Amino acid sequence: MTVPALEEELAAERAHLDASRKALRRMRERAEDLYATGDKVAGDAYTAETLGRHMARRIAELADNPDTPLFFGRLDIDEDQFHIGRRHVTDTTGEPMVLDWRAPLSRKFYQASTKDPQDVQTRRRFGFVKGELTSFEDEHLSRGEQQAISQILLEEIERPRVGPMRDIVATIQPEQDELVRAELDESICVQGAPGTGKTAVGLHRAAYLLYLHRERLRRAGVLIVGPNTAFLHYIASVLPALGEVEVRQSTIDGLLATQVRAVDSEAAAAVKHDPRMAAVLARRLHGKIRKPEEPLTVSDGSYRWRVSTEALRRIVDDVRREAPPYSIGRERVRARIVSLLMLQSEARRGDSPGEAWQRRMGKAAPVVELLDRVWPAVTPEQLVFEVLSDPADDLLSADEQEVITWAKPPKTAKSARWSAADAVLVDEAAGLIDRVPSFGHVVVDEAQDLSPMQARVIARRSEHGSITLLGDLAQGTAPWAARDWPALLAHLGKPGARVVPLTTGFRVPAAVVALANRLLPALGVDVPEARSLRTDGALHISTVESLEHETVRSVKDALQYAGSIGVIATDAAVDGLAGALRDAGVMVAGAETDTETDGRVTVLPASLAKGLEYDHVIVVEPADIVAAEARGLNRLFVVLTRAVSRLDVLHAQPLPTPLDGVS
Repeated sequence: MTVPALEEELAAERAHLDASRKALRRMRERAEDLYATGDKVAGDAYTAETLGRHMARRIAELADNPDTPLFFGRLDIDEDQFHIGRRHVTDTTGEPMVLDWRAPLSRKFYQASTKDPQDVQTRRRFGFVKGELTSFEDEHLSRGEQQAISQILLEEIERPRVGPMRDIVATIQPEQDELVRAELDESICVQGAPGTGKTAVGLHRAAYLLYLHRERLRRAGVLIVGPNTAFLHYIASVLPALGEVEVRQSTIDGLLATQVRAVDSEAAAAVKHDPRMAAVLARRLHGKIRKPEEPLTVSDGSYRWRVSTEALRRIVDDVRREAPPYSIGRERVRARIVSLLMLQSEARRGDSPGEAWQRRMGKAAPVVELLDRVWPAVTPEQLVFEVLSDPADDLLSADEQEVITWAKPPKTAKSARWSAADAVLVDEAAGLIDRVPSFGHVVVDEAQDLSPMQARVIARRSEHGSITLLGDLAQGTAPWAARDWPALLAHLGKPGARVVPLTTGFRVPAAVVALANRLLPALGVDVPEARSLRTDGALHISTVESLEHETVRSVKDALQYAGSIGVIATDAAVDGLAGALRDAGVMVAGAETDTETDGRVTVLPASLAKGLEYDHVIVVEPADIVAAEARGLNRLFVVLTRAVSRLDVLHAQPLPTPLDGVS
């Protein structure tokens, strides 16, 4: 195109953007009007409340952020043009002005190529600055020309990171798109090297499934599980930016109902997170079931009903073989006893007793006393209390039994001070005793650090749904971190899930990836080396005398560039480094604050770095990070790969052995 033609085309695209924003505003205003008048058009209070909830959700879904592009691409197919964006926008006649990126036709935007154009003549990408359309770039797929790497795509990938994580709808790659659009009933494990976008894939898959199966998943729910609250804060705005506002996000601890007020020793925690504890709890629970030893007699006015010992034993044995959750089994025993009593009443009285009679018989003292003997009621806390008071079980060694036994047992379960590992055991017990509500889809990030017992927490909440498991075995830092995916998938109840590797990085520069890859042989896991498409970026490794002084200098140098800055050190060093920066006049944010409003510089402990990323990362004393925990080299691998533009490594001690010779 000539320059005037380009300017004319750009003006036309800007006009379409303005018109689309007005259309979206009109759609939102329409939803607001319906919300305001819903009580007048609804036939009853329940319908009005339901309509009100629906319209409130719809209003939230239609929110527009002027700094976020409403569309990012265009497809030319035959004589038609389709703008691809973050949500569906229609004109007053219902014709689409912007197609949702999840729509079937939009898939061509991500998958079409010169080898397989899929009827696409031209794919157009748009460049934006703070919501203003500034440029566009065309790929003429139907001509069969060799595709060059899109400059707009590269600029979007390399754009400085300030504030929370953004969506990646404009930059989804074909291999990522295949995972995002996987069917709802399929569980997938994504083994993703640093910077490959595995977190974004999981979040966008959740958004895609909500688009495709909205009513089903609205009823069943979608759950996102992250490793810590700092991570959840970081990803919190991604799904709302895509119009999805009803997704629950939580840590594992956040899913558990037990208040944590105690801390285990490492040895005790290791035993409590072992999968054998599930069997220990199950044995103890089902050991409470006893065979009836005598018949049952129940008074009913002038009548007395009797159930033989043999009949009672058959009931208990039958229910036990059915293996329902424990509390449901107790109620089945009660119901079947009442059923036998009812048969006798019908035979004597000639009519069938009503529901009130059945409830009264079920609560009759002899029936309750029998239940308490043969199938006693128990709470999850009581079961765990009993096991930790006396964990005798041949599944555990004598040393293991000793290490989890309370040194000073509490008097009752209610007075117990539970640890985080105890909370997981209580949840296991709750799953044995009753059914746990299951979500329609669960996304689990940083999954390599799940213990087998934590995996079972997720399994109970995805029993009737699917999962997207995201992680990197090389980044496993917990004492029980997974060494391979099949074993963990079995604990999650999804042994047949396919494992898909993502090895091409789009965020971490090649120099940083190469440095981190040097650690892989020492990590004890079989994962492929990552590679990066990023040839930009910078890596500086410096031997220093004063870590605090050089950290301040490095941060001030980094402030000359755009983007976020993360200073990562051992937990023990964080306060000193943060204090030195503040003394030097640098505004410092914590790991769980918003860097966009609370300063560009975040000082955080290595233990909280997982899942986060910063444009410029300053790693302080790698040797201390490695020495701080048993899987310190894995932790260092995590820390080094948080940088998406520049990495400074400051050390006074020698670098860990796998990094010998780097400079």
